[in-house]
Amino acid sequence: FGSRGHLWLVPELRSGMGKEKKPKAPKPERTGIAIGPYKGFIVTRREPAPRPIQRKGKLAARTALIREVIREVAGFAPYERRMIELLKIGSAATFKRALKLAKKRLGTHKRGKKKREEMVEAVSAMRRKG
Repeated sequence: FGSRGHLWLVPELRSGMGKEKKPKAPKPERTGIAIGPYKGFIVTRREPAPRPIQRKGKLAARTALIREVIREVAGFAPYERRMIELLKIGSAATFKRALKLAKKRLGTHKRGKKKREEMVEAVSAMRRKG
């Protein structure tokens, strides 16, 4: 699986990848006959319990609150302030430049896109405040 391990299996972490997990279609019932596509003994189907891996990556309310308090106290990093300035200009070129800056600082395209979206939210929140 490369350097990312099994992270692509987690629906919460995959949500940014553009593909949503489709609900599985129910399997047809068994016929009770020994041959054919749906052969086998007829049993009552049960829903399996959710596995712990399905919770992985979900943001807890406590963690969200702590991050919010830290953001209020510490403010933005210098590169984040520069990204905000670029995004305030609002042209397509500066939008792309902000992504390039984030990619350079954070290491991957995916992290850069996530950070740019976070900064876009910050800019819109500033505009709403006044």
